[in-house]
Amino acid sequence: MMDQKVLEAAEHLINMALEEDVATGDITTDNLIPAETRKKAYMVAKADGVIAGLPVAEMVFRKLDPNLAWNPEVNEGDHVNIGDVLVRFECSYRALLTGERTALNFFQRLSGIATMSAKYAEAVSDFKTVILDTRKTLPGFRLLDKYAVKTGGATNHRIGLFDMVMIKDNHIDVAGGITAAVNQIKAKVAPEIKIEVETTTLEQVQEALDAGADIIMLDNMTNETMATAVQLINGRAKVEASGNMTLERLREVAATGVDYISIGALTHSVQAMDISQRIEL
Repeated sequence: MMDQKVLEAAEHLINMALEEDVATGDITTDNLIPAETRKKAYMVAKADGVIAGLPVAEMVFRKLDPNLAWNPEVNEGDHVNIGDVLVRFECSYRALLTGERTALNFFQRLSGIATMSAKYAEAVSDFKTVILDTRKTLPGFRLLDKYAVKTGGATNHRIGLFDMVMIKDNHIDVAGGITAAVNQIKAKVAPEIKIEVETTTLEQVQEALDAGADIIMLDNMTNETMATAVQLINGRAKVEASGNMTLERLREVAATGVDYISIGALTHSVQAMDISQRIEL
């Protein structure tokens, strides 16, 4: 279920998308199709996957025809197979043609993210490890992309720069070390704000632990080094693995005992799910 913030973000993006695509009007459709003509249509999966974005596709068509009749045959988060009908709907014939590409652009992207997220989450389902997304989202699509990640069964990391501290190598260099950076942050932010520190060596892991980091990121470490780091931390902080986290490697990384694996590819390298719109003639 999309919360209000995600729905508002979707509406904003839809308005921009329709302005970009339709602008002053669909000169092909509007000059071929009588305004009063209505048609039925449906969307069908042309690949196996996980569905996300039905409400966004609906919003596109409803903006073009407030009298849209929208009848989904699957739910958000459902696994579907090639040939499955996803939704049946009826509206202005003009709206069907004018809104098709915009609706599918949203629907295919979000379903692609959900599908990939489901694969990664399933790969570690018998470990305690949780799959996280990152901020590597399509600009402007942050809330929608992260909604799709959750719909697919993975978990959201921080939404942006405002809701969690992430001390990375450049911050550490400016502050003069991990300890100094953590101390400066703790003196200035509310105590409920989590502090995460990026580390690349076991010495940095120890320093971040001693400084009181809530989460310690193990960045681009070997599996063996990560296993040692997990033992060193020993539950005194949460542990996140990051960097080159392919689907093939996930189980080996999860076996090291990390709490989280963050994967930018969930949103920055997504392959849109193949979905087609067909009109009932």
